[in-house]
Amino acid sequence: MSDPIQFCVPEHLNGQRADKVLAAQVTDISRTRLQTAFERGEVWVEGEVIDKKHKIFTGDLVEIILPEITKVEVNPVEMPIEVIFEDDDVIAINKTSGVITHPGSGTGNDTLVHGMLFVTGGKLSAMGGAVRPGVVHRLDKETSGVMIFAKTDAAYLALVKMFSERTLDKQYLTLVQGVPGLAGGTIKTGIRRDPIHRTLMQVHESGRDAHTEWAVEKRFQNSALIRCWLHTGRTHQLRVHLSGIGFPIMGDDSYGYRYRQYEPSETRSRVYLHAHKLSLQHPTKPHQTLHLQAPLPKDFAALIEKLK
Repeated sequence: MSDPIQFCVPEHLNGQRADKVLAAQVTDISRTRLQTAFERGEVWVEGEVIDKKHKIFTGDLVEIILPEITKVEVNPVEMPIEVIFEDDDVIAINKTSGVITHPGSGTGNDTLVHGMLFVTGGKLSAMGGAVRPGVVHRLDKETSGVMIFAKTDAAYLALVKMFSERTLDKQYLTLVQGVPGLAGGTIKTGIRRDPIHRTLMQVHESGRDAHTEWAVEKRFQNSALIRCWLHTGRTHQLRVHLSGIGFPIMGDDSYGYRYRQYEPSETRSRVYLHAHKLSLQHPTKPHQTLHLQAPLPKDFAALIEKLK
């Protein structure tokens, strides 16, 4: 067990929630470890256990015992992975559709994390946990495209902060059913978890703020290629937002896509969503900007040709 970390709440953090104070004062620790400490009841103020919402005040003595970083136990597995960029701190790849990002309930030894451990020789930051080494963001199983992994703890902390604060540019390409009349637009509708189907999300006024911009790249007879910019990172955001304005993503049966006889049969094979570009400041080299781009997968490009 780690030794307790102790500090007194400074004046400028007076009256703040405990999780906010800890995030500000213990800056070299991941949010996941701080959250776990709260869940285990290992955060105290003046000797009493508190939860993350507890407000604490100037001069309060805070103690926290951080959970140990579990040694990564997922075994490396050789699999084809297209590397876009790599240095000592990060590695960016073009994720293949159909691959799950990291192990979870019911998964096997064929997740992207298994492959990344092989590609990097195990050199991924363990700060994300035993089954999520190096993972700072995720793509859905059927979504392809740019993903960046942290190889060092310093890169992990910086990348998590960038994704949390949205200080980066994420662009997606997607094929949608229907042809928008507008050249583009902005969607700002809240997203919440579906109260009946708990694995799905839905547009709802009581949901968390979500912001998407979109623009038509190409129009076809009954469909369109759309470019999207994410300004928030809600679960299934693009899938929910585009369906909500009447243009579900091809292949996305969960969010409104229904196959039409005039469409190529390939439209049913997967969700046609691709993380095309990711631009961000290098997490450990402030003067370097990374412009990462993943070419369209062969099946995605082939479907575009058929739709033409």
